[in-house]
Amino acid sequence: MSEGDGAPGRRRSTASLIGIGVAAALVFGVLAALGTWQVERRSWKLDLIERVEARVHASAVAAPDRLEWPLVTAAGHEYRHVRVTGVFLHDLEAQVVASTALGAGYWVLTPLRALDGTLVLVNRGFVPQDRRDPATRRAGEPVGEVTVTGLLRISEPGGTALRSNDPAADRWYSRDVAAIAAARGLTAVAPYFIDADAATSGPEQPVGGMTVIAFHNNHLVYAVTWYGLALMVAFGAVHVIRHGARSGSASKLMR
Repeated sequence: MSEGDGAPGRRRSTASLIGIGVAAALVFGVLAALGTWQVERRSWKLDLIERVEARVHASAVAAPDRLEWPLVTAAGHEYRHVRVTGVFLHDLEAQVVASTALGAGYWVLTPLRALDGTLVLVNRGFVPQDRRDPATRRAGEPVGEVTVTGLLRISEPGGTALRSNDPAADRWYSRDVAAIAAARGLTAVAPYFIDADAATSGPEQPVGGMTVIAFHNNHLVYAVTWYGLALMVAFGAVHVIRHGARSGSASKLMR
């Protein structure tokens, strides 16, 4: 075979190696970007955890009033330690299905009429299944004006991934403030609810202070994984290109 006869084959080989290099560079760039994104997410998550910890352990402040309601957000307000004074409307409570460290049962959400006439739902705490009926826990129920302290929580609309709330049947699987308020004909209701502190609990009453604060933070593992895959692509591409280049050189020498 003449040198001219082998030129197209060499050009095809060179083009293939260039194509492999370009594809590998693109994949490497995408994987490296994903790794960097996870590093940034980890930094954001650590900052969030720090802010939440500071809110939880801070002294209780007044819960956002009606003028502040439009400004309430998860990022800016959730898990703030707040207080509110008012009177519980026990006859309008709702029970929300709960699974806790104490077992299966219900959260007891009771409207509290604040001093300014507005309402806020208070998650007074957990009761087991045999205490769902309010008649089983009348003793020690707070009456008259009370001050509640606890953590501000954002409404949980709709239900859970597996079960939807059923207002018509009064079956609740998430603490959906708007839906519970509408089912009970309540107006001027805060767009958040409050998880009451343990101090609010009493004998035979809902067990408060059971808010679980947990943030999954696997971003470092994800970042290492993406960076590792990027390096594997880079090494693999270098190996293939070098092998192809050597094979082309050897073929040329043999001719």
